Amino acid sequence: MRAFIFPGQGSQAVGMGAALAAASPFARQVFEEVDEALGQHLFRLMSEGPEADLTLTENAQPAIMANALATLRVLEKEGNIAIAAKADAVAGHSLGEYSALSAVGAFDVATTARLLKLRGQSMQAAVPVGEGAMAALLGADIEKAEALATAAAQGEVCTVANDNDPGQVVISGHRGAIERAIELVKDHGIKRGILLPVSAPFHCPLMQPAADAMAQALAATASPGAFLPVYANVTAAPVSDAETIRQLLVEQVTGRVRWRESIAAMFDAGITDFVEFGGKVLAPMVKRIAPDATVTSVITMDDIEALVGRI
Repeated sequence: MRAFIFPGQGSQAVGMGAALAAASPFARQVFEEVDEALGQHLFRLMSEGPEADLTLTENAQPAIMANALATLRVLEKEGNIAIAAKADAVAGHSLGEYSALSAVGAFDVATTARLLKLRGQSMQAAVPVGEGAMAALLGADIEKAEALATAAAQGEVCTVANDNDPGQVVISGHRGAIERAIELVKDHGIKRGILLPVSAPFHCPLMQPAADAMAQALAATASPGAFLPVYANVTAAPVSDAETIRQLLVEQVTGRVRWRESIAAMFDAGITDFVEFGGKVLAPMVKRIAPDATVTSVITMDDIEALVGRI
């Protein structure tokens, strides 16, 4: 059994998608759809930069989605591959969940782009710059990370945001609490804490204004549901009906990305082959969670051709 998986924020880079667009009209079509939906030259920004603008949350989120779905579109059209025939489930890390949902028909590309643009803007606006922070905890399991977050909070928000793999957990909250957590890592048996270069504290209760904005937007967005199961970030369980998808996407804004549990649940369900579209961020995590799994990262035309030959 096989899952198609989609990366989240941090996988963006200037030049992303340019070679694929030059090689395939189907990739160009996706980038044009996104540009039209957003009323901006996002693909030009992806191709040429500047990096500071691409890294802005409101640009990075739809850009990463566009790149991943362009890669998938080329596989489908030029490789004559139907996702319903070649995958048994999908999943995405944080914003990647929107890419996954679009891949299995829950939202079209234009709708997904608009939702992610709003999501990025709302998340950035939820907390004044400088008041929030995130940190990666290396050598931390979930129990150690939760204990550290509790000790560092001291009346402020400090919570686990991403449970990525057995050795990497990300915490999020007020800057003071996150800085205290970094100082306390050794006391909790954690190897290291690294402040992340992010502009807002994602996936924590401080994001509630963004969750409210997404609730309103998603309530007004039609969806037929998904034609393959989507392992949701906040439950680490499969979902396919439209109402539950909307509800979980709202919860995801403030909730924990349970990536480790999601991959483990898929592996336990018999999924042993994972294909990441548009990045090489998730593949190492999957191998740390499920060492016996097969993992492939698909970015270039050569990657796509190799995948067609394999599946």
